[in-house]
Amino acid sequence: MAWVPKNTAENLIGRTARLLTRVGDARLKSLGLAGAHLPIFAALQDGSGLSQTELARIACVEQPTMAGTLSRMEREGLIQREPDPTDRRSSLIRLTPAALAKLPDLLAMRTQYAEEALAGFDDAERKLLAGMLLRIITNVQNTSGPEDGRSSIGKDEE
Repeated sequence: MAWVPKNTAENLIGRTARLLTRVGDARLKSLGLAGAHLPIFAALQDGSGLSQTELARIACVEQPTMAGTLSRMEREGLIQREPDPTDRRSSLIRLTPAALAKLPDLLAMRTQYAEEALAGFDDAERKLLAGMLLRIITNVQNTSGPEDGRSSIGKDEE
């Protein structure tokens, strides 16, 4: 049997991820947002404040990546920082009122996009697909070393 990379599961997963990201980012741009903002919006949507470290863990990114994202979001008026009452060296990140005002449109856009992407899949198939993808994430995490730096991918969603 010939190896046809474009038809392998891992290639199709990668292509799907890139396509979802590209189209999703284009749609989010109309709200003045980017895909990197989504885990932050999700984590802070209830009005709570979290540290940069906690947000990096939730978003499964390195600290420098989160620092850059938060700096951009702060410049754009989407987040605000306030001193952490339990740790003077740290600050808590919160969504601004302007960001919270975008939340209904963001949630509606996300729901519509998910429905379009999963059109034709019934609830059982969606649940099965999500379970299989989480299993792949676990498998990859178990075969990659700690140097990967993203060992928490998928753990918050389980």
